[in-house]
Amino acid sequence: MLFGTIVGSLADKQGRKRACVTYCITYILSCITKHSPQYKILMLGRILGGIATSLLFSAFESWLVAEHNKRGFDQQWLSLTFSKAIFLGNGLIAILSGLFGNVLVDTLGLGPVAPFDAAACFLAIGMAIILSSWTENYGDPSESKDLLTQFKGAAVAIASDEKIALLGAIQSLFEGSMYTFVFLWTPALSPNEEEIPHGFIFATFMLASMLGSSIASRLMARSSTRVESYMQIVFTISSASLLLPIVTNFLVAPSDVKGGSISFKGCIQLLGFCTFEACVGIFWPSIMKMRSQYIPEEARSTIMNFFRIPLNIFVCIVLYNVNAFPITVMFGMCSIFLFVATLLQRRLMVISESQRSRPQDWKERDPEAESLNI
Repeated sequence: MLFGTIVGSLADKQGRKRACVTYCITYILSCITKHSPQYKILMLGRILGGIATSLLFSAFESWLVAEHNKRGFDQQWLSLTFSKAIFLGNGLIAILSGLFGNVLVDTLGLGPVAPFDAAACFLAIGMAIILSSWTENYGDPSESKDLLTQFKGAAVAIASDEKIALLGAIQSLFEGSMYTFVFLWTPALSPNEEEIPHGFIFATFMLASMLGSSIASRLMARSSTRVESYMQIVFTISSASLLLPIVTNFLVAPSDVKGGSISFKGCIQLLGFCTFEACVGIFWPSIMKMRSQYIPEEARSTIMNFFRIPLNIFVCIVLYNVNAFPITVMFGMCSIFLFVATLLQRRLMVISESQRSRPQDWKERDPEAESLNI
C-alpha cells in the first residue's frame, strides 16, 4: 500500500516497460531473501514483494493498453487478450505452477525454498523477453510533473469523473471480498478438522476460474452485450454464493465428530465456492476491459494503484480481526460488499448509457445540423 503505490505510479512517468523490468528484478530479489533465516531479511523480502505486486497489477496492463492503442488494433482484440491472460495465466499456469512446485518440494526433495528459486528463473526469462522485444511507452512523460503532481492529477481525475470513482469502488469491494475468501474457505470446509484435499480443491477453484474467463471471452465477443450490463448479474451471483455458508449453518445440523472426510454441509459450500471462483474468472477480464475504457491514458498506472489503497487497508483490517468474528459474520460481510458492488455497477451502467445516448439525442433534436454535418 505504501511503497507499491509510489513505485507503481512512477510507471506513467518513467515508462511502463522499465516498470515491468523493475517488477522482475524486485521479485527475484524477494525470492532470494527466502534463503535467509533472519527475520529482518525476510521482512525486507516481503516489502520487495509488496512493491513487485503493485507493479504486477498495474504496469503490465498499462503497457498493453497503450501499445494496443498505439498500433491501432481493434478494441475487440483487447477483450480477447484479457480473457486469454486470465484463462491461461490465472488458471492453467497457476495449476501447472502448483504441481511443479509440489514436484520440486516433495518428489525431488529440494526443500520449501525450491519453488522460489524456480520462480526467480522464470522471472529472469520473462525479463529477457521484455528487454529484447518490447517497446517503451509512457503515460505523461513531461519533465515538469513530479510525483506529487501526478498523485494530485490522479485524485482530481477520480473526483471529477464519477465513472472512474465507481470503477475504483467496485474493484476494491470485489477484490477485498475475494482476498478475504482466500483465508476463509479452508476453515469453512473443515470446521471440525476434517481431512480435506487442499490441493485438489485449489485446482478445482482454478478450473472454475478458467471456466469463468472462457464465459467472459464469449460475452465480450458479442457486440450487443455490454460489460457494464452482465457484471451486475455476476456480482449478484457472487454475493449469493458467499451466503451459502450462512444458509447451510442454519439448515444443516452441525456435527460434533472430529476428523473424517468433508461433510455434506462442506460439499454444498464447496459448490458455492466454485460458483464464486467462476465469477472471479469473469471479473478479471471484464474489469480490465472497463479500466481500458474509462481510465485516462496519461495517469493509468497511478489511478490503478490508487484503487489498491482502500483494498489493501480493508484486507489488513479484516486479517487483523479475522479471529474476532465468527466465520459466518465474515462471509456475510463479504456478501454485503458484493451486493453493494452490484448497486454501484448498476449506477455505472446508467451513467455510461446516458453518455452514449447524448449524441443520438442531439441528432434527433436537430436533424438540420445532422444533414449539415453529413
